[in-house]
Amino acid sequence: MTYSIIGFDPETEELGIAVQSKFIGVGSVVPWAKAGVGAVATQSYANPAYGPDGLRLMEEGRSAEETLKILIEADKGRALRQVGIMDAQGAAATYTGEDCYDWAGGKLGENCVAQGNILVSGETVEAMIDSFENTKGKLAKRLLTALNAGQAAGGDKRGMQSAAIYVVKEKGGYLEANDRFIDLRVDEHPDPINELIRIYKLHQLYFAGPEPEDVLTIEGELRVEIVAHLNRLGFLQEDYPADEQFFDGLTSFIRVENFERRELERGKIDRAILEYMREKEIE
Repeated sequence: MTYSIIGFDPETEELGIAVQSKFIGVGSVVPWAKAGVGAVATQSYANPAYGPDGLRLMEEGRSAEETLKILIEADKGRALRQVGIMDAQGAAATYTGEDCYDWAGGKLGENCVAQGNILVSGETVEAMIDSFENTKGKLAKRLLTALNAGQAAGGDKRGMQSAAIYVVKEKGGYLEANDRFIDLRVDEHPDPINELIRIYKLHQLYFAGPEPEDVLTIEGELRVEIVAHLNRLGFLQEDYPADEQFFDGLTSFIRVENFERRELERGKIDRAILEYMREKEIE
């Protein structure tokens, strides 16, 4: 009922999993990962113990292949299991039990591994691998693009219900307190992948910093536009504010909207904040 892809970025050392299923809350069952250790996607009558047990084995020094062999040999229900495993160096392994429902199978790619069961065809797995290998950018974006490509190629034979993405990175979590870099789920939705992509874009808006090419200087027509937005949204009360009033209003807007990660020096604005202002409706 599920298809997933695990990916690794050797430059950032991020590890991540993206998954979709005709099953409620798939993100609470399939993806397991630990920065510097590895990632496990357990599915098809999923054995949840594969997650923590697999991570423990890799943390003890086992390779992805060795970890897979140990997990499968110890599981009496292995004929109905499906699992993908990747270690912290990008080496991977995948397994599909002989009793998994058709179509079922997996494939290794460059820094990725994909698997699925009860699929329309094997093209879903092929499409995920091809998309991941040929998409540029952040690991999460590549994983979500691959998941979408898998759905476009046929996806789960029974349809869609839930989707999730889980990416780990050393000190990648909030306030650098853990490795949970991205942990987003859509537990029940008629179009869970596109809803997950929408939420991911919001996550990036709130938690990612500005790119150098998106730093704009506030002057001329841009200042006039920002004043109009701040007036419309209730953060200014006049069309020609003094600089102090203007920047107080802009700072208030940024902090009310929780965009502190994108707040810049006085006289600059992140393009992402400007675009958000343009689209925001009056509440």
